[in-house]
Amino acid sequence: MARVRTTRTKNERAAIDEGFARVVNAFAKDRSVTRGGKGFGSTGLKVKGKLFAFMSSHGAFVVKLPRERVAELVSAGEAEYFDPGHGRLMKEWIAVGPRAPDRIDLAREARRFVGERAG
Repeated sequence: MARVRTTRTKNERAAIDEGFARVVNAFAKDRSVTRGGKGFGSTGLKVKGKLFAFMSSHGAFVVKLPRERVAELVSAGEAEYFDPGHGRLMKEWIAVGPRAPDRIDLAREARRFVGERAG
């Protein structure tokens, strides 16, 4: 899989923001999901105070999933391990580009995973 591109034009950034807005809207009625705070330097979605989805500062959509699921998506070429910028790949976080599996589905999967772990 090609690396998630980090340089974006103004129109591409607008499309990214619009794509994330659709994810945010998908959780509008879920009272346990909040938006805000900082995680990896980005504002994202949280469940029970724990971050589960966000847009990275480089424009990649990032979600937290079980290690096995992350490995599956990476192996299939649908995602890559998320690197928050210090060269250490995160084993429970993936970054996906615009041609990735449905972001809303991934966010729902991440919300379930993080919500179950948060108690």
